[in-house]
Amino acid sequence: MQDLKGKRALVTGAAGGIGQAIITKLHNAGAITAGADRVTSAADHDFTGDLTDAAFCDGLPALAHKAMGGLDILINNAGIITRGPITEATDDDYARSMAVNVEAPFRLCRAAIPLMAAAGGGAIVNTSSCWGVHPGPNHPIYVMSKAAIASLTQCLGMDHAHQNIRVNAVCPNEVNTPMLRTGFATRGLDPDSAIADLNASVPLGRIAEPEDIADVILFLASDQARYMCGALLEVNGGKSVQ
Repeated sequence: MQDLKGKRALVTGAAGGIGQAIITKLHNAGAITAGADRVTSAADHDFTGDLTDAAFCDGLPALAHKAMGGLDILINNAGIITRGPITEATDDDYARSMAVNVEAPFRLCRAAIPLMAAAGGGAIVNTSSCWGVHPGPNHPIYVMSKAAIASLTQCLGMDHAHQNIRVNAVCPNEVNTPMLRTGFATRGLDPDSAIADLNASVPLGRIAEPEDIADVILFLASDQARYMCGALLEVNGGKSVQ
């Protein structure tokens, strides 16, 4: 277990599958948490709002800083998946995906970094994707948004290391979350059968559970990752992008 006693962490997408696992593990590690999502979460301090709202994103780090008495960790976990070829993508698909997956982390990092720098440092963990590092088919909006986060992570990792602010990213493949299951159901597939098929495609024998990803995020946020800056950690069970 990571030791994050007394650390103050802001987590976006805190009410989702991975977000809930992150909040639980942060609590178990002794951290104080602020959660942001469209619905309430189990965080110590809850900020309900929409990450497509620029003003909400711009002000969120300061609100969390005030509520917790500081901000040591920012975890940009929130994200959405838009599927289908580019010829079927709408302007709204593009705008919403870029707003949540790219613009929100950009704004949150921009607002959080000065607060962390003034306090002597901090850690930022972004959620990219294996598909953002090795793009797969029929998800052009999703892969471009996650590639943007991967590049942003590497850039910020270099730019702010001298301020003792470490910026890294986790890059999952498929994760057994309500979002994944809802996506299958929307396409008329049985979620359990679809996940069983995915499990068979992974060398480790199963797709990730939220806790598998949350553990890596906590590692990147902790002092055990103290010499990591701009890293993109693929967490895929040995499965390559298909």
